[in-house]
Amino acid sequence: MINKIYRTQIIPTDVSTLWDYISSPKNLQAITPEGLGFTIISDELGKMYSGQMIHYIVKPLLGIPVQWLTEITHIEEGKYFVVEQRVGPYKLWHHEHFIMPHAKGVEMVDLVHYQLPLGIIGDVMIKLIVEKKLKHIFDYRYKSIENIFSKT
Repeated sequence: MINKIYRTQIIPTDVSTLWDYISSPKNLQAITPEGLGFTIISDELGKMYSGQMIHYIVKPLLGIPVQWLTEITHIEEGKYFVVEQRVGPYKLWHHEHFIMPHAKGVEMVDLVHYQLPLGIIGDVMIKLIVEKKLKHIFDYRYKSIENIFSKT
């Protein structure tokens, strides 16, 4: 079964400032809960570009390290980018990030389609563990972005 996460957030800043922050892979670690053991191991993380591969280690379950390789598959400067998993814990991970001007700053939208491997076992794992973990991660990111941009 393919699952979906949809999140929207209004951020009190301008498009350019938010884009500079969210389009830098180096900032991802700052908005990810420490308990995930999220570490970027890619050497060069300059400005994001289409085709960029980003290599991480994550510890999503029981502190067991898992390699995760994602690719920036689409990007339109100041508007959106798409991240897809190439190697990692999911059978499918397709994460779209959109930003657009809003009367109170910038609206940021996250849309994720994901699926675990192992068929029905993966579907059960999603219901028992994964949905809760992903909700925690996206709640943490929401609060982190809110804190970062309420100070600027």
